[in-house]
Amino acid sequence: MWKHLASNGLTMLVVALVAVAGVIGWGVNQYREPGPLSQAICLRVEPGTSFNAVSRDLESQGAVGSAQILRMGADYTKKSGALKAGSFLVPEEASMEEIVDIVTRGGQSTCGTEVVYRIGVRSAEVEIRELDPATGRFVEEAAFDPMAEEVEVPEAYTQVRDQSDTRYRVAVAEGVTSWQIVEALKAADFMDGTVAELPDEGRLAPDSYEVGAGASRSNLLARMEARQDERLAAAWDNRADGLPYDTPEEALIMASIVEKETGVAEERPQVASVFVNRLRQGMRLQTDPTVIYGITNGEGVLGRGLRRSELDAATPYNTYVIDGLPPTPIANPGLDAIEAALDPATTEYLYFVADGTGGHAFATNLSDHNSNVARWREIEAQRGANQ
Repeated sequence: MWKHLASNGLTMLVVALVAVAGVIGWGVNQYREPGPLSQAICLRVEPGTSFNAVSRDLESQGAVGSAQILRMGADYTKKSGALKAGSFLVPEEASMEEIVDIVTRGGQSTCGTEVVYRIGVRSAEVEIRELDPATGRFVEEAAFDPMAEEVEVPEAYTQVRDQSDTRYRVAVAEGVTSWQIVEALKAADFMDGTVAELPDEGRLAPDSYEVGAGASRSNLLARMEARQDERLAAAWDNRADGLPYDTPEEALIMASIVEKETGVAEERPQVASVFVNRLRQGMRLQTDPTVIYGITNGEGVLGRGLRRSELDAATPYNTYVIDGLPPTPIANPGLDAIEAALDPATTEYLYFVADGTGGHAFATNLSDHNSNVARWREIEAQRGANQ
């Protein structure tokens, strides 16, 4: 009898263990298999939020089938204590295992609101963008010019300023002067600190920079300088042979001229070749952007055409009058312009003029150049007649 009872007890224990194993296996499968989301969502986790609250939120949004299994999986993998604050993109059919990894991985928030401060040659703009989880693309919600005489700050910006997970980015366009960058940063109310000294012209790398709320303006400028130093050093180490400048600083001056002469990336090596060829032959550069810089000192745009008296004036930046390069860069060149200045195309071009398409027509001799200029004048006249 006792043997029979013991046998029955052992059988029941085995059945119970099998049942438990089955439940555990089912739970593991639930944790790892694709989830019920048919469309991606943006999950916001506020600072101080518990994993229990997050799991319930995910369950209520239909991202997981069981908040309890999600918590058990996070506990078992020892990740429940690693929850990060922020906004996280949860893709469609994400498994619980994937979701736990997303919200505990850390780093930058992957969705939500982004404020992009664009600093351009002629204007600055604060753009408020919201990520659309369905497409994974940012959609502009509002924008305004913080440097306008009468600034109208949209409510959308006021709201996101109070959100802890709002991300900020400063995007600097190629060809902007150091003065323009500093003045624009002064108007960025999500940044802090003063700028003690205007950075040297050309030494700030145009690029996109992630910053935090309250980030130091001077620290951001230091990051820009370090990046430009790295770019210039790398391009100088890989420079072509026989260039008509002896130092990286002279190459940076050339790069700034190339940057201001064309906005077409594919043309920069050809434009650089024109100026390199001119220097090699002892010709003057004769480029309008240097003359303009001598008038404005980089403080804004000229806003009008050059006068004959300005083209004839003897100034350090008037390359119609002086030989060689001007004394400093005339803007902050981007990477493409720096590389073009240090590895220009191999051409015999000595002249170029606008061609009406946004690019330029190049010529090796004055006769062809004059024909290109005449063609450009006709295009200008036609445009004027149609306005």
